Amino acid sequence: MSRSRTLVPFLAALLLLLGAAGQARAVGYRYWSFWERHGSAWTYATEGPSTSRPSDGDVQGLRFAVSEDSGDATKPRGTADFATICAGTPARGGDKRVALVLDFGTAADAPSGETPPAARTACARVPEDATTADALAAVAGPLRYDTNALLCAIAGYPGKGCGEQVTTGRATGKEQAPAKSTARKEQAPANSAADHGPSVGVLAGVAAVAALGGAALWQARRRRG
Repeated sequence: MSRSRTLVPFLAALLLLLGAAGQARAVGYRYWSFWERHGSAWTYATEGPSTSRPSDGDVQGLRFAVSEDSGDATKPRGTADFATICAGTPARGGDKRVALVLDFGTAADAPSGETPPAARTACARVPEDATTADALAAVAGPLRYDTNALLCAIAGYPGKGCGEQVTTGRATGKEQAPAKSTARKEQAPANSAADHGPSVGVLAGVAAVAALGGAALWQARRRRG
């Protein structure tokens, strides 16, 4: 068998390996996402609980789940509105009432060895200048933060971990790089722009395939010559 014919199956196998490498598993983050509800729709909050200052009558939600970024984040479950959640908490001068929907997620998103509590709602009556973090502390303690002020646990859940990377079951055509934490927002960040290009390994593999292909073509021409 000629050398050029020997190279053909080798090139095919290498291309298959490179294709598999390109379909790397997506990387997500296990964290509490923060939401605001307007009418019946949830919107991903643009700031974190420590800086958000809700008004009396607002509904805010937090959901513990594994998400790749804000566009992939899982919304809190439940349809209870402010009137339902705060029905037993009368208004009081100098204070405001904030309705909170706390969704501890599913067993699939839970850290190893932990069981998520049942989802619940709470009505926090707090001073008018209070933040969402203050409202959470009033009705859903203990809270846990990391050294960068990232919200790690609500009502003690989860007992450990904070925004750690998790490999999801979905495949992606790109390799994910670890994200930088935007701790003041208490949210896991979106992927950086650098994640959208091919990895160095894939580029090197493509270069190798091109070189081997050129070698095979040269051998074939040499034999014909």
